[in-house]
Amino acid sequence: MLFSGCNNTTVVAFCRFVLKPEGGVILHRCRHDETYEEALLALGINPDTVLVMKGRRSLPIDEKIEEEEVEILLTCSRG
Repeated sequence: MLFSGCNNTTVVAFCRFVLKPEGGVILHRCRHDETYEEALLALGINPDTVLVMKGRRSLPIDEKIEEEEVEILLTCSRG
């Protein structure tokens, strides 16, 4: 994870979300303690309609963001 800032209250992380199968990429700026669920909601994505993947491993959405890049696999229609 890429961090910038002076102390834990101002630490900012950046995580790249790659949307599959659409192929879009979102660079998300998040708090140091933000979860994938919170990030998805902030991006307007319903966490119940996606899987957060790192390689072949599914990550729990209530886990704190620790990866620099994850895939967001859309599991159902969003429209």
